[in-house]
Amino acid sequence: MSHSAHPVDQVPPKAQLLAFGLQHVLAMYAGAVAVPLIVGGALHMSTSDIGYLVNADLLVSGVATLIQCLGVWVFGARLPLMQGCTFAAVTPMVLIGTTGGGLPAIYGAVIVSGLVVVLLAPWFAKLLRYFPPLVTGTIILIIGLSLLPVAVNWAAGGVGAPSFGSPRNLALAFGVLLLILLVQRFVPGFLGRIAILVGVVLGTLAAIPLGLTDFSHVTSAQLIGVSTPFHFGLPSFQPAAILSMVIVMLVTMTETSGDVLAVGEVVGRPVEPPVLARALRADGLSTVLGGVFNTFPYTAFAQNVGLVALTGVRSRFVVATAGGMLVLLGLFPVLGEVVAAIPMPVLGGAGIAMFGTVAASGVRMLGAVSFRDNSNLMVIAVALGLGLVPVAVPTVYAQFPDWFQTIMNSGISAGSIAAVALNLLFNPVRAITSQGAGNS
Repeated sequence: MSHSAHPVDQVPPKAQLLAFGLQHVLAMYAGAVAVPLIVGGALHMSTSDIGYLVNADLLVSGVATLIQCLGVWVFGARLPLMQGCTFAAVTPMVLIGTTGGGLPAIYGAVIVSGLVVVLLAPWFAKLLRYFPPLVTGTIILIIGLSLLPVAVNWAAGGVGAPSFGSPRNLALAFGVLLLILLVQRFVPGFLGRIAILVGVVLGTLAAIPLGLTDFSHVTSAQLIGVSTPFHFGLPSFQPAAILSMVIVMLVTMTETSGDVLAVGEVVGRPVEPPVLARALRADGLSTVLGGVFNTFPYTAFAQNVGLVALTGVRSRFVVATAGGMLVLLGLFPVLGEVVAAIPMPVLGGAGIAMFGTVAASGVRMLGAVSFRDNSNLMVIAVALGLGLVPVAVPTVYAQFPDWFQTIMNSGISAGSIAAVALNLLFNPVRAITSQGAGNS
């Protein structure tokens, strides 16, 4: 490993690349396949077609991650960022698909909205001056706290599972969490840094005799599956569908900005507007590819930011290796079935550690903010409160228009908008003229 370069640009030995990369894949896999499973189920697609959506999603997720980590021309932040389908698009896509448009209308809207993101990226990145440490730390804290309920649901067995909340599920989850803590605390060197991987693998093995997982279905899985462009038909371009998806992508750009700022803070490489613009362009390009190759809009995955913070492994080539693994999982469905056999409680135990680490990173960043003779505490308090409203009560905005729900049902976007607006209200000069002198 070259030690003259920044840790983000260092390349670990091959064995470590593979282990660290696999750790990232396991951390995001459940979230990566959730969107195609939900959309496919809502559109009453066949099992084979839903499987096709999953394989396409994994393939494009891998390509998107490689673009984001390695960079291609003006695309990609060249930071350790995993890419996956955004949950913000699920409800609009289901509405588009079930009101007569079907998948062709979804993919038409996805392609156009991706192009819009590519075009808007440089202008959106200029808003970075409105993200001083006060705002950024608050957003990172909201990201972590918003993800924790996801980890708890996994620990309980997954929403909708017949055994949801059973003592056996929770015991397995907290056993995995305890194992991760012990490995990280007492096992030195390389093994200590792959504590998440050790916990997931040993937790999965422990789940077999408990009857919480089995690998019998792996033998019947398809060996090779190649996603071809427009498999479900040529896209159709419906103005209403396109407008709703553009709104979704504006929300996603806000979330991606928070994730990019978070990972920049974690790895010690502050994000400047050109870097953010490249990251957003990569999101847009990946979303266009998603529409062409039968999948959905893409964004950075915050859970992997937590893993970077937890392990201290900052190399973007580690995450690029994870992207390569996702490509293989997309091309060889049998491998995806192996990973899919990991029980939800095992992922939940790991998720509590990872997502909590994201929140703790936000707290650490806010520790450098001054609270003397200003209203910074109020900025954090109200932004945090508004950001956690949809997390605490997911149906609170159910009677509002769809566009409003798209923005406010995401605690990350709601909290981000609130943090920026409140900082402008209480620190107007500092917010515009600097990165927060007096905010930091």
